[in-house]
Amino acid sequence: MEKVTIKVNDNGSYRVSGDVELIDAEGNVFETKKTFSLCRCGYSKNKPFCDGSHKGKFESVVRAEKDGE
Repeated sequence: MEKVTIKVNDNGSYRVSGDVELIDAEGNVFETKKTFSLCRCGYSKNKPFCDGSHKGKFESVVRAEKDGE
């Protein structure tokens, strides 16, 4: 099975890549491509997907802790 990755983009979306199924709270499946972006700012008019509405309005830079820090 292909590994799924989710990248937290600086000041932007979650970028999802791999063989993943995206479902809503009722179990309905969203149509997706092999790579897609999910909104994390709340501005998108195409939720749960990112439509770029965050640009210039949303700031968030998240970093994972490195070993030993």
